[in-house]
Amino acid sequence: MKNISELMIDLAYSALIYNNKEIAEEVIYLEEKIDDSYYRLQEAAIAQAIEDKNSSKALLIIRLATSIEAISDSAVQIANVVLQGVEPHPIIKESIKESDVTITLVKVADESVLANKTLGEVNLASETGMWVIAIKRDKKWIFGPTENTRIRSGDILIAKGPLESVKHFRNLCSGKDKRV
Repeated sequence: MKNISELMIDLAYSALIYNNKEIAEEVIYLEEKIDDSYYRLQEAAIAQAIEDKNSSKALLIIRLATSIEAISDSAVQIANVVLQGVEPHPIIKESIKESDVTITLVKVADESVLANKTLGEVNLASETGMWVIAIKRDKKWIFGPTENTRIRSGDILIAKGPLESVKHFRNLCSGKDKRV
């Protein structure tokens, strides 16, 4: 739940930055998954508390899950700004731009050195500072890709990292830079 809620915030900001309804809709989809997990977790915690005759652990788990669920609800509120076609306030836009971390969305070209390599092979996070948080492949999303996830030509990568790393990352994806 925690990882999905963090991803949802990143995706919601991506949707806002790029005014991308498709990414915003994915945030809504992930919220449904969080809600499912939240209810199942509550039931399991209560069942365990009854079995153990001790409610302390169950309360802690439920409080943590409630906080995570609130974070995911916040991501949905951000995504809804995009889905409803509301123009974000200029101060919000500026604060996103002024952040130490930025989010970028870029398509992997056929000639990219990243094409047909795993994230682990290219070691993007360590070498460029850019962390791939999601990949759109055709009409499917890969959330939280791992080091074993293979990058393909035509993939759209959503990555976050320092502003000064974006140009090199984009050049790697486009094929302009040949060395990671």
